[in-house]
Amino acid sequence: MIREATVNDASRTAEIDAISSRYAYQNILSEESLKDLTVESRVPVHTRWISEKRFDMYVYEDPDTGVVKGMMGMGPCEDEDKKGAFELHFIYVDPAYVRKGIGTEMIRFFEQKGREIGFGEFVIWVLEENEMGRNCYEKNHYRPDGKEKIFRRWNKREIRYVKP
Repeated sequence: MIREATVNDASRTAEIDAISSRYAYQNILSEESLKDLTVESRVPVHTRWISEKRFDMYVYEDPDTGVVKGMMGMGPCEDEDKKGAFELHFIYVDPAYVRKGIGTEMIRFFEQKGREIGFGEFVIWVLEENEMGRNCYEKNHYRPDGKEKIFRRWNKREIRYVKP
């Protein structure tokens, strides 16, 4: 089940952020880059995002166990040339639960939410070297549109994927 995140979820969403990033970026980023990516450092960030509604944040919660297995943040696209698009700002699945369809279910939910509020185009930025993420987005019919930028946090190139 996918539901809106609450402040009570912040420690779990921060944990998923930290461990999923380490998992996904282990061959992309140096240990030095990842050393400050801890649950403790991310909890205040997630608490702020949820409480201030920086993004529309949702969690994937297993309906049988109540375990939160994934999280995502979405909202209107912030790109100047895509003001009419809906953006998946981030999506993470706990590595213990990857390749079980959770990411695809969350992407479908994101698209449904966007359509409900009138968006017809969808945007996802992904690190160029993140093959696992790119494969997931391509499987869900997203394609690169040629736009690139540098993700300042890690000084790595991101490419933009879109789905009309």
